[in-house]
Amino acid sequence: MKTALGIFAILIGIYSYIPYFRDIFTGRTKPHAFTWFVWFLLTAIAFFAQLAGNGGAGAWVTGFTAAVALAITVAAFKVGLKNIVPLDWFFFVGSMVSLAVWAVTKDPVWSVILITTIDALAFVPTFRKSYHKPYEETAVTYSLSAIKFAVGLAALSTVTLTTALYPLSLVVTNALFVAMVVWRRKRLISAAPQPF
Repeated sequence: MKTALGIFAILIGIYSYIPYFRDIFTGRTKPHAFTWFVWFLLTAIAFFAQLAGNGGAGAWVTGFTAAVALAITVAAFKVGLKNIVPLDWFFFVGSMVSLAVWAVTKDPVWSVILITTIDALAFVPTFRKSYHKPYEETAVTYSLSAIKFAVGLAALSTVTLTTALYPLSLVVTNALFVAMVVWRRKRLISAAPQPF
């Protein structure tokens, strides 16, 4: 059952990223290159921490997401937003610090706590951009990401802070992001001048 859930989570992930990549290359979605790079690093760290914590099939979706985040990073550097601000460097340095914490302590728990915090903070540039330009992100991808990580949680072989904290935080942050984007789109529609 755990294996089936792990595969299902990856299938949801594949389906969720098809419209995202389509929207990137048609110019509708403009991912923030540095945010996605930091997400790649953090998700890769979380994946290896889940493996170390015996996450089993529940870790597969995290590894898959890390690979896709790397692909989106490459695409974003070509066609996305590349304005890197000091806060972006803070998140990048934070992800490097989390690797160092893991290397020094040999305990993935502290790395997972740190990367979960940094990942949530790394979402801030995308939240900020999307608050002002809610049509520049593909909301369905984030909705399905929340679902895929929820399925991934159910597929975990061992549920501990090390294996579950990061995907749980992604369920919450993705759901909040989608709620904000939908709300902002409705606000913009209602604020638009109505034809007589």
